[in-house]
Amino acid sequence: MNKYIFNTKILKTFLAASLLLVLGCQRDINELQPATYSKNGEVFIDDFSSGLNYAAFGGSDVQAFDVDTQVKYAGTKSMKFAVPDAGSSAGAYAGGTFFTSVGRDLSGYNALTFWIKATQPASIDIIGFGNDLGENKYQASISGLAVNTNWKKVYIPIPDPSKLKAERGMFFYSEGPENGHGYTFWVDEVKFENVPGIAHASAAIMSGQNKTVTSFIGVTNQVDGLLSTFNLPNGSQQSVNASPYYFNFTSSNPSVATVSPTGLANTVAAGTSTITATLGGNAATGSLIINSQGNFVAAPTPTQPANKVISIFSDAYTNVPVEYYNGYWAPYQTTQSADFQVNGNHVLNYTNFNFVGIQFSQPTVDASLMSHLHLDIYVPNTLQAGAQFKVNVVDFGNNGAYGGGDDSNHVTTFTAPTLQGQNWVSLNIPFSAMTGLTARKHLGQIILEGANLPSFYADNIYFYNDGSIIPATPTAAAPTPTAAASTVKSIFSDAYTNVAGTDFNPGWGQATQVSQVSIAGNNTLKYAGLNYQGTQFASPLNVSSYGFIHIDYYTANSTSLKFYLISPGPVETPYVLSVPSGIGGNANGWKSVDIPLSAFAPVNLSNVIQFKVDGNGDIFFDNIYFHN
Repeated sequence: MNKYIFNTKILKTFLAASLLLVLGCQRDINELQPATYSKNGEVFIDDFSSGLNYAAFGGSDVQAFDVDTQVKYAGTKSMKFAVPDAGSSAGAYAGGTFFTSVGRDLSGYNALTFWIKATQPASIDIIGFGNDLGENKYQASISGLAVNTNWKKVYIPIPDPSKLKAERGMFFYSEGPENGHGYTFWVDEVKFENVPGIAHASAAIMSGQNKTVTSFIGVTNQVDGLLSTFNLPNGSQQSVNASPYYFNFTSSNPSVATVSPTGLANTVAAGTSTITATLGGNAATGSLIINSQGNFVAAPTPTQPANKVISIFSDAYTNVPVEYYNGYWAPYQTTQSADFQVNGNHVLNYTNFNFVGIQFSQPTVDASLMSHLHLDIYVPNTLQAGAQFKVNVVDFGNNGAYGGGDDSNHVTTFTAPTLQGQNWVSLNIPFSAMTGLTARKHLGQIILEGANLPSFYADNIYFYNDGSIIPATPTAAAPTPTAAASTVKSIFSDAYTNVAGTDFNPGWGQATQVSQVSIAGNNTLKYAGLNYQGTQFASPLNVSSYGFIHIDYYTANSTSLKFYLISPGPVETPYVLSVPSGIGGNANGWKSVDIPLSAFAPVNLSNVIQFKVDGNGDIFFDNIYFHN
C-alpha cells in the first residue's frame, strides 16, 4: 500500500510539473525530435553486446547455451550450444533467442553474419533474427543450415532493412538431435553489417506457385511460403524465410476476399480474387487464387451421445490426442492439406489427393465397445467417372505399435451412387463388416485413399456405439423409477416394497443360473446362460386394475428374449424384447420397457401366478413392477 501511495504522489507531482511546463513554454510540436535508437550492429563479439539478454525456448534444454573461452573463431570467446540426445530429461532440443530490452536501428545493414562450426556434420533446423519473445514482427531465418567441423561464414540477408528501425530480436536458433544423438556447435563474431556483394534477387509467396483454393464466406486462408532470395558475395544464392510484415499484400477483388497486413485472406462473398504481394516495391512471384462458392454448407450435426463416442476430429465432441491429420508419407503421397474454419467449425481439406494418413497412436484407441466408424465427406466438384474412396482402419496389435507382426487392418471401398459431388455424404462403417480387422483394442490409424477424387473435405470423424455393443456386465445401475409408490405393485425393485414370498428360481428343470448381484450398489437379478426361467408368486396376483408392466433389462449377448405372464391353465402369452438391450436403450446400456398388459391376452390378469422368460445369453433385470 505504501509503495502505491508513494508512486501516486510522484505521478501527481510529475503531472503537475508537466502541466506547468506546457503552460509556460507552449513549444511548437513540430520542433520535437523523434526518439532515436542505437545503431549498434554487434550481437556477440567476445561477449554479449550492450543490453543483450538470452531466453531459452519452452521444452528446450535451458543449459544448452554457454560462453566458451577455449573454442572460438576470433578473439577470446564464442557462443557454445550443446544439443541434447533424443529422450534427454533436460530437454528435447536446444533453442533460444538473444534479444534486447530496447530496440536498435538496423536499417543501415543488409545482413546478419556469423561464423559457425560443429563437432560433426549436421543440419541446423532453424537460425535467424527477429524473435523478440513478443510479436516477432520482422523475423527472418534460414532452415537446414549445413555445418561441419570447419569454421564457415554464414549470411542471413535482411529481406527489407528499412523495416528494422527498432528491432529487439538479435539472434535465435533451434536445433534437435541428429539421428537421435546430440552434438555441439559454436557461433562467433555475430553482427549485423553492410556486406558488399549481397544483391536482392527475388521474392516469393506460396513458394513461388500460383495456388488455387476453393473457399467460402467466412473462411480465412493464410498466404504462406514467404521467401526472399539473395545473391551472396561468393556467387551462391540464399533463400530466407521472411515474416509477412516484410511484404505488402494486395487483393485483386476486395469485394470477394480481403487481405490483412499479415497475409490472412478473408473470403467475404462469392467470386474470384487473386492475392499477390510486393517486397521492397518489387513484385513477388506466386499468388493465392481464391475461388469462393459463397455460403458454406456445414456437415450434418452429429447426434450420437458424447458418452457413446470416441472422436478423432469433430467440434461436436472432445477429440482424443491425434499426432497428425496428414502425416505426408513421402515419397509416394501427393496429398496436401488446406484445412479451414467457418464460423468456429473446423474442416479438414485435402487437395491433390491420392492417400493420406491420420494417426492417433499415443495412446492408441480402444474401440472394442464401439460399433461403427463415422465420417462425413464433401467432394467440392462434380464427381469424376470411376471415383473411389477407401477407408483403411488399422489396429496396431497388442504391442500398441506399428509393425511387429500383430497389426491388422480392413479397407472399405465406396463408389457412386454412395459417393456424390457437391453434397455431404455421411459414411457409417460397422466394425462387424471389417473382417480383416482381427481386433480393435489398439487402433492407431485411419488411412484414406482415393482414385479420380482430386480433393474433398472431411468432418466428424469418430467411432461410436449404436447400442449394439455393451459390456458383458453393466457398470451402472438401472434407471431409478419415477412412478409414485401408491400406483405401483412391485415384484423386484429397491425403489418400492415388493410383494412377499416370490420365488425367483423355482425348479423347472432349466439350465439358467439365477443370482442376485449388486450393480453400483443396486440389487439386480441376473440370469446367466438363459434357456428358460420362471418366477413363482406366493399367491396369485390380481393386476387387472393396472395398465402396464415395467421392466428394466440389460444384455450384451442375447439374440432372443421373450417375457411371459402366466395364469392357470396354463395360459401364457409371450412379449418379444429387443436385444441386445443397448439398441434404443439409455447411455448405460439398460433398456426400459412399459408393456401394455393387453399385449398378454388371453392371460387372466386377475389371476397371474407366474412370469416366464426364455431365450439365450446373460440377462440382468431390475425394476419389475405393475403400474398405471
